[in-house]
Formats: sequence, C-alpha cells, structure tokens
Amino acid sequence: MTTFGTRFLLCNLPVSVLLLAVLLLRKLSGRLLSGNSRYHIRLLPVILAVPFLPLRPKGILRLFSWFHAQNASGALAASDIMADRVPASSADWIRDFGVSVSRIPAPAAGRLLVLLWILGTLAITIWMIWSRVLLYRLEQSALPLQNQEVRGLYERCRAELPVRRTIPVRTTAFLKSPIIVGCLRPRIYLPIHLITDASPAGMRYIFLHELQHYKHGDAWINTFLNMAAAIYWFNPVVWYAKKEARSDQEIACDASVLQMLNPDERIDYGNTLLNFARTRSCSPLSPVSGIAGSGRQLKKRILNIARYQPCTGWRRVRERLLTALLAVVILESTALIPAAAENSAALPRGAVVLEKDLSSFFSGNEGCFVLYDPDAEVWTIYNKALAARRISPDSTCKIYSALCALENGFITPDASFRTWNKKPHPFPNWNQDQTLASAMKDSVNWYFQSLDQQAGPDTLEQFYEHIDYGNHDLSGGTAEFWLESSLRISAVEQVGLLEKFYTNAFGFEKKNIQAVKKTLEISASGSMTLSGKTGTGIVNGKTVTSWFIGYVETEDNTLFFATSVRNPSDPASVTASRVTLRILEAEQIWR
Repeated sequence: MTTFGTRFLLCNLPVSVLLLAVLLLRKLSGRLLSGNSRYHIRLLPVILAVPFLPLRPKGILRLFSWFHAQNASGALAASDIMADRVPASSADWIRDFGVSVSRIPAPAAGRLLVLLWILGTLAITIWMIWSRVLLYRLEQSALPLQNQEVRGLYERCRAELPVRRTIPVRTTAFLKSPIIVGCLRPRIYLPIHLITDASPAGMRYIFLHELQHYKHGDAWINTFLNMAAAIYWFNPVVWYAKKEARSDQEIACDASVLQMLNPDERIDYGNTLLNFARTRSCSPLSPVSGIAGSGRQLKKRILNIARYQPCTGWRRVRERLLTALLAVVILESTALIPAAAENSAALPRGAVVLEKDLSSFFSGNEGCFVLYDPDAEVWTIYNKALAARRISPDSTCKIYSALCALENGFITPDASFRTWNKKPHPFPNWNQDQTLASAMKDSVNWYFQSLDQQAGPDTLEQFYEHIDYGNHDLSGGTAEFWLESSLRISAVEQVGLLEKFYTNAFGFEKKNIQAVKKTLEISASGSMTLSGKTGTGIVNGKTVTSWFIGYVETEDNTLFFATSVRNPSDPASVTASRVTLRILEAEQIWR
C-alpha cells in the first residue's frame, strides 16, 4: 500500500498540470464550442483515473519521465560486497550467479504522508455518506406529485425529449429548487411552492432541464466526481476542476433545452433561471443535479444563454472536429501521468490451458511452472495466479540485453569481446575479459550492464517497447532495471516472449537471433537440445526469486517453459532449474 500511495502522491503534479491544461483549452475554445460540446469532452474522469490504471498510456509527451524513477518504495543499489553463488542443479552444467542488492526502506515521512492521505479520504467519504443520509431523510418526507395539470405537463416534456423511462416526480417542503437524484433509480423532487408559484411555461423549462440531466448521465458523473474529491481531497486543482465540471453540467443542460426552444422562449428560460439564483442548499458533495446554482455559476449561464446560437450545419461539423482534436491531444498527454505498475498479465485470448498440480516438485515452496506446446497450442500451467504475476526478471533479461546490443551494432556475432575494467567481483569467472558466449554462460553482470549503458535509456526503451517486454518500465536505471528493480515480467509472458524470440517474430537479423540461441544451449541428449537461462534475485542477502526459462528442441517440435520459485526455503537446493529438470523428466519431455 505504501508503494502505491507514494506512486499516487507523485502522480498529482502531472495530474494537476493536465487538468489545468484541459480547463484552459476549454476556456479558449469557448467561442468555438457550445456548452454542450465543451461538457461532452469528458476527459476529467479519464485523467483522474489514469494513476489507477494498469497500463501506462502511450503518448507523444515525455516531460515528466523522471517521475518514474521515484515510484519505488525504496532506493536500490547494487552491492558487490555480499554475493551468493546459487548452484542451479545437481548437474554442474547449469550454473547461475546471484548478486545481492540492497533496498533501503521507505522513510517514515513517506509512510506518514500515505497514512494522512488515507485518513483524509476516509473523512471525506464519511462526509459524503452523511450528505446522502440527509438526502435520504428528505426523500422520505417527499410525497408523489398530485397536481394533474403539472403531471400532464411533465409527461408531455418527457415525450418531447424523448425519455422513455418513467422517472417519478415528488414534492417536498424542504427544498428551495428542483433536483434530480439517483443513478439506478432516478427521481425528480420539486419544492412544493413551485406547484402554485411557477407558470406552466416555467414548469416546462424546469422539467426539460432536469430530464436533460438524466439524458446526459450526470448522476453517474457526479458520483465519480465525489469519489475523486475523496481520493484527491488534498489537491485544490481537482476540487476546482470538479466545481467547473458541475458548472459545465448546468450549462450543457441549458444548451440542450435552448436547442428545443424558439428565440422568445429562450428569454423566458433565462428569467426562470434568475428566479433560482443562489438557492442551492445541498452539500457540495451531494450527488444531486438541479437547475439552481451559485451566483457565479448563474452569471456564466446567463451569458451563455445570451450568446446562444443553434448548433446546425457547418457549426455542428466544426464543433465535432474541434472536440475530437482536443480529445486526442489531451488523451495523448496522459502519457505524462505514471500509471500504476502492472502486477499481472493475462494469457493470450482463446488460449487452451491445462492446469496441473505440480506442487510436489516445489518441496513446499511457492512457485509456478508454465509450458507451451506451439504445435498443439496448449499451455500447461501450475499455479496460474503466480504464473500471471509480474516479478523482476533478474538475469533472464540478459537474453534480450544481448539481442538489443546485437541489433544496434554494439557487438556482432563475430566480435563480442569486452575488456574487464579490473574492478574485482565476487566470482572468479567475472574477473576476466568476456565474450557474449562466456558472459551468458557465467551470467556476468558487468558485461551486460556495459551493453545496456552503451545503448542508453532511449534505445533501451524503444527496444523493450518493440518486443513488448513485461511492464516496459526501465526507470530503475540502465544498470539495474532488471535486477529486482522496476522491470517486471510474468512466467506466462516469459514463455510467450521466448516463443517469439525463437521464431523471430520481431523481424530482427537472423544471424543475431542465432547468435543468442547459441549462447543459450545447455545440453544435448540424442535428438533433443535443452536451452535456457537462469536468474536469481537476492535482496539484502536473502534469495527472493529463482528463475529458469528456456525451451526443449526435438526433431518435430519445440516446447517453451518458464519456472519461478519465490523465497525458496533452501536457495542452495530449491532452485528453478532443479525443479524444471525434474518436471521435464517426469513429463518425458527431457531426459
């Protein structure tokens, strides 16, 4: 919760900037767009929802990309002081090296801010509930509309719009202005004095206005705005945007009613509006909509009525084109807002899944196994929930680090040599010059880190977007994004990506694909070949993840697999490679 809370709080600056941009654009377009068109650019809910969405929107603006680096709950730093070699199998030909990283806990001040945010949200929610309780008491005291003439007028208005649904009308002595309430069961409430004080024309305007609220779905919008007010209670820009949205609701309803009236009736409609100046008596968090409003809102509405022009012909086409353009620009700009990190990934649509109990192979440890048979198009999965959960790829990511370097010409299949910089590492095999083959075999961190740093963040981001790698999040830095940091991928995605790599679905140079494939070969047995890559995540000296991903090639098929073990009880013996080999042998896939 602290991680998400920190992410959410950091999102508020780009959210505020976008909201102000939307409000500015809507104001500048005031002369070009009718009130109805401005209101129906309903981008406020989209912008406020983006921090909670699992996908980061793709966009053309990257002004706040530095925010992504702040989203982790603690700082991550590689440490060569403490390291563990993790033997991956009883067979000595599968080896892996895991280097511990240090994660600094989030400061107490950060946790205090998140706690304060939660308490504020609860307080606003209680206020909303109390407003609804007061409204419920008012509803209980209301009586069905008895006046037959007014009822007949209401039915004619309902047919004029038209509104097929029968919406009950009730009267009460506890209201100063008409309102419409309810999402699922809408009801219109009239002050009882209107039945005798208002003229038939005035009552018609009131009914048309309230029914327009129903047609526009304003009850649902108000519910969302109140939820946003509770969640963003500390953000004045959100409260201001909410207030403007409520004002735009009334202006849009005015415009819809004016479209139905002749010029003389529009003057009468404005006079009716003046009669309800400053009469709203509901809480600002109340879910109701109505014809009344504050003096400032009323002034805006009267001005809109005074300069109202019917929306016909070329004006309608122009408004729709301009509305679409504004929507595209602002939606593209939502890429400024860091989205919530995706924690899971779904199987391909229509996939045939065979769930199998393989718990006995994991020795009581939490883990998952995924096997894909492309010929039969069948997925065999143990622990489907964990298999869909995204975690750090650790050293399995080196497959794609190598491929990125080859594709960009930093190394070639025939010239992949890199000189050791004499900095000591905890494993003897790392303390020497490397080629791609030796670095992949011994999982040499510094070799692949040098490739990533040479590529730089822009090239890496473009590459990982192109291959659609997990959550695409490289904000952890070019040296560590794959090392228990920002980049995350699920076992299901590992398998799907391996199959695309193997068949070169990415359209890369064939010689580069073959070069990486060659480095992944582990063993051959008869007509079968086992290829793969291990990965081990160690945080603060504790093994948190063990990976083994790869494929088994036979004469007529290739099977792709991924295994992960979380928090193994005995990291020296319970490894993903050991578990995988036992499963593959038991399933007679590998011997």
